[in-house]
Amino acid sequence: MNNPFDPSHIQEEKAEREARRLKLRSNLLIVLFCAVLGVFFAVLYQTQIVDGDSYRSNSVVRNVQPEQVSSVRGEILDRYGRVLVTNEVSYNVELDTAAMKGQRNAILERLLAICREEGVAWTDTLPISRTAPWTFTTNTPYSYLQKNEEGETEEKATTLGRLAGPDHYKWLDPSAPEKADPTAGQLLTSMCHTFGLIDAKKGEVPDQLDRELAGVLYELYLRSTGINNNTYVFARGVDIVFISRVKETALDGVRIQTATTRKYGTGYAAHVLGYTGSIDPGDEWEHYRELNYPMNAVVGKEGVELAFEEHLHGTSGSRLIEKDQDGNIVSQQWRTEPQPGENVVLTLDMALQATTEDLLAQYAASQEESGPMAAAVVDMTGGVLALASYPTYDLATFRENFSELSADEAQPLLNRATHGLYAPGSTFKMLTAVAALSEGVIDTRETVECTGIYKYYNYPDWPHCWIYDSVRGSHGRDNVTKAITDSCNVFFYDVGRRTGIEALQKYAAMFGLGEYTGIEIPEYKGEAAGPDTSARHGQTWVEGATMSVAIGQENNQFTPLQLANYVATLVNGGSHYQCHLLKEFKSSDYSQVTETYQPVLLDSIDIEQEELDAVLRGMYNLGQTYTMSQYFSRLPVEVGCKTGTAQVAAKTANAVFVCYAPYDDPQVALCLVAEQGASGGNLAELAAGILAQYFSTGSSLNTVGGENTLLH
Repeated sequence: MNNPFDPSHIQEEKAEREARRLKLRSNLLIVLFCAVLGVFFAVLYQTQIVDGDSYRSNSVVRNVQPEQVSSVRGEILDRYGRVLVTNEVSYNVELDTAAMKGQRNAILERLLAICREEGVAWTDTLPISRTAPWTFTTNTPYSYLQKNEEGETEEKATTLGRLAGPDHYKWLDPSAPEKADPTAGQLLTSMCHTFGLIDAKKGEVPDQLDRELAGVLYELYLRSTGINNNTYVFARGVDIVFISRVKETALDGVRIQTATTRKYGTGYAAHVLGYTGSIDPGDEWEHYRELNYPMNAVVGKEGVELAFEEHLHGTSGSRLIEKDQDGNIVSQQWRTEPQPGENVVLTLDMALQATTEDLLAQYAASQEESGPMAAAVVDMTGGVLALASYPTYDLATFRENFSELSADEAQPLLNRATHGLYAPGSTFKMLTAVAALSEGVIDTRETVECTGIYKYYNYPDWPHCWIYDSVRGSHGRDNVTKAITDSCNVFFYDVGRRTGIEALQKYAAMFGLGEYTGIEIPEYKGEAAGPDTSARHGQTWVEGATMSVAIGQENNQFTPLQLANYVATLVNGGSHYQCHLLKEFKSSDYSQVTETYQPVLLDSIDIEQEELDAVLRGMYNLGQTYTMSQYFSRLPVEVGCKTGTAQVAAKTANAVFVCYAPYDDPQVALCLVAEQGASGGNLAELAAGILAQYFSTGSSLNTVGGENTLLH
């Protein structure tokens, strides 16, 4: 038997135990290594085999793209800092077809259905009518000629030309000439076939839904071909109900993005302020592309928004964005951040503007036979304090009501203050007086006898004075002051004839009548009557026509703004200033004035003070007559005025009224025109109401901010 206490035996047992422990450890390490290796292979299998397509697709789709970002538009304020137009946060709908995963047309069809149900309009610039029968809405060509590097002329296809397809006629209209352009219906059919909406080769034709889808796909096509590299903004300013429906439907590739839209702080001055919109394809896009605008930028379309676009718009920014396979932005990096636009301070006094528009509306409502009206108020250096036109519209809702506004016979979209052309009638007589006095034809004391009939020319029907036609009366002997007060036609027939048409035309131009006023928004030039004007109208000029010109008839056609500026020029002593709406530009944070408008003197008329006083006294005396004083006597200032009646048809006349105040220190000049308003005297009460607003506390800030209040 082995001795258990034998040292050698003890040593052997110890060695065996160590061997067993070593083997156990080795086995555990092998098992652990195998487990780790198994997990590694499992993860590798999951990544490469199970999810390989997803990661591969993600690695392909996720890329970095440059994108231009529009800046925040500047605000528009009146002369006292009242905010007229500002911005508010809105929501836009954008599309990313890469995230639609082969369901593009189906997703777009569901999106359009939601739009129709919720009354949401979407961007569609395809130049084909939206309803059958299909017609072109623009004259967009299909091709253009271009010289290549060798100097040879090549025919290049436009976007529509490419969409028509090179084999368009081979399968759609085999009988058509090879070079003939397709009709709108043929082009739409070809496009819908190309977009996979119909199979035209089987005789399918596009319906209303196909046209709607084609319009959206056309916008996407512009971007996919590099014609427009900006994001397609499908719809702007959608509400929360629409957003909820889109979210509930879970439409892949349909994104809701925040944006800013214009918010109006006033319902007045629509014709002046104008509105914004998307850039139109063609010349407008070419213009803004040179200014580095993104094509989906919002720009001014009318009024002040258009006139000061480059100041209001600011500077667009640029960023690099990275998107995943679902079109989600996973990262972004700014190259240059957008800089907000400047704020525009106008010369308008919004309290005066509101009063003027309200009074125009009240007057029109009280005059059954009076048609649309216009008004303009300017200061002595051309600054426009109010520029009203009736009927008007609301900028906040005009897009929804655009069809009705466009079809309205009263033309509420027309700014009559700058685009209405009217004969001045007797308001022209001050110009005739200045021309005659300055040219030495008469002096302030010379008189002309009015017998009611002017018999200088041997006409079958001698021209009459208005008083003869009214009561078979006459004015007797009138000098220039009394002739203006009496508005004596015979006096101005005679003085105008002696002054001559060349002098009358010269002074009309110097006073700015028949000339552009220089105001920043669009305006009509009008025309001053004369031989050349008659020739343009295909009429024969006769010497006796000068008499009609002298009393503001014939082919004299001026805007209310021109007439207000003419009166301002007269009463300030002959300094003719350019009209303007700009008071100043302010930085986006209102910390500094970046530019202040400087008055522009267009012309200077040399009027002797005695002669000017004689003319202005005639206007003052008219304001003191009972007909006028019943309205003007209530004002804190004295008023000079002149009425005018411009015959436009056998029994129809426009009423014209001009005035200025105060008489002894002129500050403002006003012109009012009422279509079919009969006599200019009918507008005196309306003018008095406007002047009352100006010379009251309403022409300044209504409230003063407390301490630590930031004033614009």
